Amino acid sequence: MNAPQNSDNTARGIAIIIVTMMIFACQDAVTKYLAQDYSAAQIIWVRYVLFALFALALARRKRPLRDVLRSKMPWLQLLRSLVIVVEIGIFVIALRHLPLADTHALMATFPLMVTALSAIFLGEAVGVRRWSAVVVGFLGVLIILRPGIGVFEEAALWALLSAFLFACYQVLTRVVGRHDDGETSLLYMAVVGAVVMSFIGPFYWTPPTAEGWIGLIVLTITGTIGHLFLIKALELAPASTLQPFNFTLLVWATVVGFLVFGEFPDGWTIAGAIVVASGGLYTIYRERIRKPPGARHRPGRPAV
Repeated sequence: MNAPQNSDNTARGIAIIIVTMMIFACQDAVTKYLAQDYSAAQIIWVRYVLFALFALALARRKRPLRDVLRSKMPWLQLLRSLVIVVEIGIFVIALRHLPLADTHALMATFPLMVTALSAIFLGEAVGVRRWSAVVVGFLGVLIILRPGIGVFEEAALWALLSAFLFACYQVLTRVVGRHDDGETSLLYMAVVGAVVMSFIGPFYWTPPTAEGWIGLIVLTITGTIGHLFLIKALELAPASTLQPFNFTLLVWATVVGFLVFGEFPDGWTIAGAIVVASGGLYTIYRERIRKPPGARHRPGRPAV
C-alpha cells in the first residue's frame, strides 16, 4: 500500500517542481522588465525585505526565532548570505543585457562548477567521468559564447560570474548543512540580505510608477509562491529526484522570453545549452549514485 502512495507523491513532486521552474522563469522575466528602468539595488532591496518577512513567518511556525537563528557556524552563514546577495545582483545585471534564455543557458553551468569547487575546496572525490562532464559542459559554454568570431557579448561574463558565485553559495551551503538545518540557513540568507540591502537600496531608489509597483508586487508574489511550491515539492519527493527537472527552467525561460520580449535563442545557443544541460544532468546522476540514500539538498536557484 505504501509503494503506490510514494510513487504518487514523487509524481506530484515532479509536477510541482516543473511548475515552480515556470514560476521562476516568470519571476526572472519581471526582473528583466524592471531592470530596464530601476537599479539592481532597488529591485533586490524590495525582494529581500519581503522575502525576509516570508522567511520569518515560516520560521516562527516551527520554533522560536532565537532557536532558528542559533547556528554552529555563524560566520560561514554570514559569508554564504553575502555571496548570494552579490550573486543575485550580478544576475539582475546579466538579465538586463542578455536574453532570458541565454542568461539561463550560461547559469546552467553552476552544477559543473560545484563539482569542480567541491573537489578543490572540500576534498570530495571526483572521478574521471564527472570531470569529463565538467569539460563537456564548458565546451557547451564555448559554443554559446563563440569567442573570436565576432558574436561574443561581454554581458555573458556577468552570467558566468553569477553562475560561479551561485556555485560558491552551493558549496558553502553544503558545509553549513552539516551543522545547521535548512530553516536556519534560509533565515540567515533572508535576514542578512535584507539588512545589507537596506543600507544600499535607499541610495539607488527611484520612485516607482504605478506600473513599476505592479511589477514589484508581482515579483514578490512569484517569489513567495515559488518558495512555497519548492518546499512542497521537497516534502513529496527527494531532492535528488527533483534536481534534474530544474533544467526545465531553460525551456520555460525560452518560452517566456519569446512571449514577453520576442527573444528566441539562435541555433548555436540552443546547441550549447543542450551540451551544458547534458553535462549537468550527468553530473547530477553521478552525485545521486555517490550519495547515501536520504541525502538531501535544496535544488535550484533561491527564489529571492
